[in-house]
Amino acid sequence: MRFSVLDPVRALGHTVVTGVSAVGRMGYLAAGAVRALRQVDIWGGLLLGQMARIGVESVPIALFIATFTGIVLALQSSYTFTGAIPLYFVGTLVGKTMILELGPVLTGLALSGRVGANIAAELGTMRVTEQVDALETLAYDPVAYLVVPRILAGALMFPMVVILADAVGVLAGWGTSLYLLDMSSPEFLKGLRLFFRPYDVTFGAIKSLSFGLTVTGIGCFFGFSATGGAEGVGRATTRAVVVSSMILLVLDAFWAAVLL
Repeated sequence: MRFSVLDPVRALGHTVVTGVSAVGRMGYLAAGAVRALRQVDIWGGLLLGQMARIGVESVPIALFIATFTGIVLALQSSYTFTGAIPLYFVGTLVGKTMILELGPVLTGLALSGRVGANIAAELGTMRVTEQVDALETLAYDPVAYLVVPRILAGALMFPMVVILADAVGVLAGWGTSLYLLDMSSPEFLKGLRLFFRPYDVTFGAIKSLSFGLTVTGIGCFFGFSATGGAEGVGRATTRAVVVSSMILLVLDAFWAAVLL
């Protein structure tokens, strides 16, 4: 096989065209979802079920991650502060880091694997088995029936799951400080209240709302775009997790630059 100096140019061009095409198709799907919001009779009855699947069923993994994140934060901050900074600053670091950064980001990344992969696999299977086409023949808007309830459920439930995870992470850091670091509750609470601002919770909720829209939206997009049978569904699922995780990190930096 001969190598041509134009091969890298062709590869770059193909990548750019593919990326632009994907952005266009994603925008078209988003516009369709906005239009489908009017069809409450189609998606209204499905919303609670999706909220339970996306939010309630994600609580155990979110709390598991938050618990050990809070424990590690308390232990590492104690190690860092030893002999230089008062130990009550452990409470400050645990609270600020959990609420502003690790709570939303780690929960979002975990749910991108659980929720995003589930949505992409489910919709991808429906696409390759022509169930989506069957909805259209029955005069159902597949976007209103499949996409809108999942995206709305993600936007509603991600902030709730993240706020719960933040609380559990702080409680885990508190318990670690009491039983492993020989701190008292007044010391930990002093540090926790020292730099706490109500806006911190608002900032975390805004980030988690955007994460919910991203994870569910990307999962729906790649699920709807799946082709090629079971192998295509697997590729769509993998891409949904990878792309949503990358966008989550970009959004994390974006909101920090804009809102802080």
